[in-house]
Amino acid sequence: MRLWPLPLLAGVLPFAAIALAFDLATRSGLVPDCNPFLDGCMSISRTARHGLANVLFRALVLPAAVLQALCWCAAPAWVRSLGVPGNRWLRALPALGMVAAVALVLYGACLGVEGEGYRMVRRYTVPLYFGLTCIAMLVVSHGAWRGMGHRGALALLAACMALPLLGLAHVFLPLALSSVGGDALENITEWWGGAIFTVFFLALAQAWRRTGLAIEFRA
Repeated sequence: MRLWPLPLLAGVLPFAAIALAFDLATRSGLVPDCNPFLDGCMSISRTARHGLANVLFRALVLPAAVLQALCWCAAPAWVRSLGVPGNRWLRALPALGMVAAVALVLYGACLGVEGEGYRMVRRYTVPLYFGLTCIAMLVVSHGAWRGMGHRGALALLAACMALPLLGLAHVFLPLALSSVGGDALENITEWWGGAIFTVFFLALAQAWRRTGLAIEFRA
């Protein structure tokens, strides 16, 4: 069974969840009709906090978390199939991916719940998911670069290069634009970070398809 649909769905499902939640929330008047990538007018959580948007968001994000964990579990075997020797980062990749997936599941499961408990869950799960996913992306991209070269891993490397650029923008943008507040900047970073993750998983799906990664089941 070819495995390239795995990262494809792992990237498409969160994107679809956010897009549907944003559309439903704006149509219902629950959030302002703006461009969150530029204005930072709301967080991703706010778009999917109430009503049907919340239901659809959780219905798509929770299975996406499982698919992303499976991607990180299969990625070390793919990197080794490219002729790259294993190392401690590749061996740790499944564990990192599982923890990131658990953080995303907790975030999605608690979304819409009010109170200090939800705020505490969001405070820890969002940075944990983003941070561990960034590390996993770097590990896989480095292995792909060693096994496929610059051209073969170009899209994966581009997504990883966008991450430090996003971090620099988070630091220096307030210095250049005094009108951008802390909350708005955090929201912008969150939206662009989610978009970069989607691009990475789509690029990973293309790489797995090109290299013919597959799993065989035997009785």
